[in-house]
Amino acid sequence: MKKILGTSLLLFGMVAFGQSKEDSVQFRKISTEILNNGKGYTELKELTKNIGHRLSGSEAYEKSVKWAEQKLRDAGADKVWLQEVMIPVWERGKESLNIQTSSGKWKSLKMLSLGNSEGTGGKDVSGEIIMVKSMEEYDKLPAEKVKDKIVFFNYPFSQSFVETFKAYGDASKYRTTAASLTAKKGGKFAIVRSLSSAFDDVPHTGAMRYEEKVSKIPAIAIGSTTADELEALLKSQKVTAKLNSNCGMKGEKLSHSVIGEITGKKDQSVIVVGGHLDSWDVGEGAHDDGAGIVQSIEVLRTFKKLGIQNNHTIRVVCFANEENGVKGGIQYGKTVKEKNEKHLFAIETDAGGFAPRGIALDMDDAKRNQIKSWSNLFLPYGVYNFEERFSGTDLYPLHDMGIPAAELMPDSQRYFDIHHTEEDTFEKVNRRELLLGATALTQIIYMIDKNW
Repeated sequence: MKKILGTSLLLFGMVAFGQSKEDSVQFRKISTEILNNGKGYTELKELTKNIGHRLSGSEAYEKSVKWAEQKLRDAGADKVWLQEVMIPVWERGKESLNIQTSSGKWKSLKMLSLGNSEGTGGKDVSGEIIMVKSMEEYDKLPAEKVKDKIVFFNYPFSQSFVETFKAYGDASKYRTTAASLTAKKGGKFAIVRSLSSAFDDVPHTGAMRYEEKVSKIPAIAIGSTTADELEALLKSQKVTAKLNSNCGMKGEKLSHSVIGEITGKKDQSVIVVGGHLDSWDVGEGAHDDGAGIVQSIEVLRTFKKLGIQNNHTIRVVCFANEENGVKGGIQYGKTVKEKNEKHLFAIETDAGGFAPRGIALDMDDAKRNQIKSWSNLFLPYGVYNFEERFSGTDLYPLHDMGIPAAELMPDSQRYFDIHHTEEDTFEKVNRRELLLGATALTQIIYMIDKNW
């Protein structure tokens, strides 16, 4: 009797929340189609090898716009268009960092200027390095100890967090604020230990920002091995650093996000899936976020290939300028508001092309609980975590309008080994893991489209 009652309650729950055996069958069809015939992996190879890294404002980014436009058409989009976006233009140029120890010899160190940093104007800027291990330690330093010095913020990426995005969030304030903190006390430039989970000598770039009315001094990053070696040197002797860099902001220019959709059969309410088309100017932008772009296009292609009659409009957005401005996401949200477009749901994939493990849900509890009630459908595909509450950076403008937003959560253990580095290349992406991410995205959008 208990078994029958339990089964009845389970069936009632499935019906109440729109989950059925038919959905399980459709999930399998989606998976079979994508794993056997998915084009995401070959398309990622095209994007990374034929175009490469795609910094906003660069010629390569403009090539990627044309590429994405064509891929959306090939996938079967009913409509494809470019959305105008004014983006900031930052250029790196030549750069070098050298240190001098008590021996008097100069040694070159691997480094990367942080994104949006101003440089030295091609001139050498040098000074003695002082090291701090935390923000609290720096706050205690009097200005006279910092004046004319180079401040090395040696805060390690925490290995204690199992979820590496939490370690990234913990350490990212150093990258973001180091330059302005140093400038306020009269320092010449800032060095930041890279936000890396790896123990290697690969520097990681990434966006920083300046406070208003504070001098814009350079900020650079060094890899973990170099950071450890520099720390050891500083404990025993005076070390001088010399930076020469040509990076800086070059105004703004008109660019585009790329959008494609298949029109809803019932209404034109919109379900968005997307990633960002731009990347930093090192590596190939494969995991960040070429993977998200091809996964999103795969969703649209799979709906068309399987003949799924979508009730609502399924829209793919390839956002411009996520890395150093988020102007694409902001412009998209602004346009939605101006046109009063009804959006039911939006999900971004911007955490790498690794095997999917969950979907973060940034929405009210009723909708969260409905999606969580579908979790058994996802378990056979390795997707089990629906507990996190956040969404993608490009979706914040939509979330702020009350639109339910989400983020695909791949396995995060390797992501910050290569994030924002020369190591983020096509070869680091596994075909099956990439396509399983596309599968999970297609499955969640199928369920939203059917039940909302």
